[in-house]
Amino acid sequence: MSNVTTTDLYEVTMALSYLREGMRSPATFSLFVRDLPPERGFLVAAGLEPALDYLSGFTVGPADVRDFAEALHRREQDLHPLVGLRFDGEVRALPEGTIVLAGEPLLEVTAPLPQAQLVETYLLSLICHQTAVASKAARCVLAASGRPVIDFSLRRSHGPQAGLASARLGALVGFAGTSNVAAAIRYGIPASGTMAHSYVEAFPNELDAFRAFARAHPGPVTLLVDTYDTERGTRAAARVLEKLGAPDGCAIRLDSGDLAMLARRARTLLDEAGLPRVRIIASGGLDEYAVDALVRSGAPIDVYAVGTKMGVSADAPYLDAAYKLVAYDGRPVMKLSSHKVTAPAPKQVFRRPDLLDVIGLRDEPILAGAEPLLRTVMRNGRRVGPRPSLASDRTRFETGLEQVPEAARRIDGPQAPVASVSPRLAALTDKVRRRVAATTGSDTP
Repeated sequence: MSNVTTTDLYEVTMALSYLREGMRSPATFSLFVRDLPPERGFLVAAGLEPALDYLSGFTVGPADVRDFAEALHRREQDLHPLVGLRFDGEVRALPEGTIVLAGEPLLEVTAPLPQAQLVETYLLSLICHQTAVASKAARCVLAASGRPVIDFSLRRSHGPQAGLASARLGALVGFAGTSNVAAAIRYGIPASGTMAHSYVEAFPNELDAFRAFARAHPGPVTLLVDTYDTERGTRAAARVLEKLGAPDGCAIRLDSGDLAMLARRARTLLDEAGLPRVRIIASGGLDEYAVDALVRSGAPIDVYAVGTKMGVSADAPYLDAAYKLVAYDGRPVMKLSSHKVTAPAPKQVFRRPDLLDVIGLRDEPILAGAEPLLRTVMRNGRRVGPRPSLASDRTRFETGLEQVPEAARRIDGPQAPVASVSPRLAALTDKVRRRVAATTGSDTP
């Protein structure tokens, strides 16, 4: 199935109508999140790189038109005007890893109207999913307070491709590794893994299982100690690790129960066995809330492995995002629907310290002491400059996170900063609102 046909049907019907009406002038669409989810003090922009890959290869071919015609129950020749349509527009966007607030464009697409319309669904799907997951992962890193966090999300992600994305996004915001082998190879993320309870169950007892595992993996090993009884499992692991000489990197993993209490008991047993360097890894349904509680309790856990709840952004699995037309053929436009009013014209986000952001017009002068965030990343349908590295995106995130106020960084009850609007954008919005209301007979909100 072509990526071109991965779209909503109305994108096809609108694009075809635009072509038949000769409406090929440049249009600018802005993709933004209207409101942050209740438990988010900020979002992390993500999904841009795969979005640019999609746009750079976007061309409507004969096979796509056949599929469109079948879906619409139309003759192929009716949709022939779409054949050969390719994306040759411009994209301005927040680079991946940028901290973003409600109302701020994550990206803006400027292209001939049919092109800009047809790519809407795919872009929203990519940017929304990856921004939601990256933001969840960032909160897990914050909760861990400097302790390593590992991605264990693949097996319960919403499909293998979502799992691959989650591993990459975790690395973008500071995860130390992933259990996902494909992601480790593709993105250069350290691979991390232990054993399953089934492995232990396959042997007569835990000691036999741990010895066999150590024979197969003589380097640093991590032994899962809670298959039957955590204390007995820890004692068995200590015997095996002691015989190995407990090389740096060895660990035990706790995957269930009262993790704080079990970690304290395990730490005592390991120290008594002369294994103070053996780390304790915790997993099992963890997210930022659980990690935060464990850290605050003083639990002697060295590494946190987060999976399902991070990979699906369980408490905020979607974003209230939109992709709205803000200008066509040089004319700023806006929507006046109740509770869904949009601001007109291409924009820029000016970032000042402490996230005192201002949303302004693209062409207005840079505000004093502010950094313009939206950058041109695609021109004429091709990337501008080389693909950024995951390491550079991670550095951008870490630098941006330092500017986030403490109230927005809180795990429980964060308070999100609110971007203001520049006087020029406010004046244009009022002007366009009055023009639209006069033209359409709509009531001015």
